[in-house]
Amino acid sequence: MADGPIRFVLVGGFLGAGKTTAIARLARMYRDRGLRVGIITNDQADDLVDTLSLRAQGFDVGEVSGACFCCHFNELTRSAAELTAGARPDVILAEPVGSCTDLVATVVRPLMRYFGGEYEVGPYCVLVKPEYASRLLDGDEAALASGTSYIFRKQLEEADVILINKVDALDAVQVGRLDRLARETNPAASILHASARTGEGFDSLIDRLDGEGPIGARQLDVDYDAYADGEAELGWLNATAQIRSPQPISVDDLVLSIARRIGDSLPGEDADIAHLKVAARSGPLHGVASVVDNRGGAALSIPAAGRSDDVAVTVNARVAMEPAILEDTVRRVLADACGERGLSLEVRDVRSFRPGRPVPVHRLS
Repeated sequence: MADGPIRFVLVGGFLGAGKTTAIARLARMYRDRGLRVGIITNDQADDLVDTLSLRAQGFDVGEVSGACFCCHFNELTRSAAELTAGARPDVILAEPVGSCTDLVATVVRPLMRYFGGEYEVGPYCVLVKPEYASRLLDGDEAALASGTSYIFRKQLEEADVILINKVDALDAVQVGRLDRLARETNPAASILHASARTGEGFDSLIDRLDGEGPIGARQLDVDYDAYADGEAELGWLNATAQIRSPQPISVDDLVLSIARRIGDSLPGEDADIAHLKVAARSGPLHGVASVVDNRGGAALSIPAAGRSDDVAVTVNARVAMEPAILEDTVRRVLADACGERGLSLEVRDVRSFRPGRPVPVHRLS
């Protein structure tokens, strides 16, 4: 373990871009090199699926909840300090909320200025969500008119490294279109192609993240009214429940069924899905299903591969709709999914809201 500053790498990108999968892969790669890794996740509320998933994979994870890293900067540095209090990590990987931008001015530069002796900040990496980027390129009127498209473009504009993710699901023409979008939006960034799911391209990514290239070089002109409006378009929901069965059931079938039902129950294009995750835990079993937009179905991102009669379920939904309607939908889906299968349901906590206006602790030019 090194005695010098801890390498601190921020991995951002829009909701559903694959950030958590990418961070898990990077963490395993660093660990395979004999390095200790700490991870910090971030959300607008407690009960984050990503935190549960990363801890279930054996990683040391801190969480900053209640606001983005920029607005809870002191909580971010406190979480990093807590990770170093035990087995000091060599690398900290931090995943900001997917609806946030202006992170170079509000997180990267403050870390470099005020904590330079403790952390060696790496290049800021932003993952491209192909599903959303393709809608913009195709001239999708709803996507182009949304405030979230402003956030998406600003995320690309400030990146040191732009990673076009999920290339295993794209053909060469699709990758080429996304590459041109990235280069036109941010000509100074390093543009890489990769798949967090398969690992393709991650050797090149980790080499770039460990390199000494320009870090936080771009100064964004951010309209905070447009930024706040974009975030406020999304209804945000975090829910937890306990589901019990008279006999063991497939954990994977359960999370897939709930995710699929929620996605199918939303009112089409009027409720644009930014991301939906359903996680289930039972003892050593942990499974996650996700939906990343209205055009794709539910997919199992982490298989539990087991059965249980007592399952803790967590739902995270970020959808362009009224939070109260989103909450009603999730409650109804959970009740219907359990009632049809003779399962008992105990809803333990539900929080639905729109994110508040971002008010950064620091903003350095």
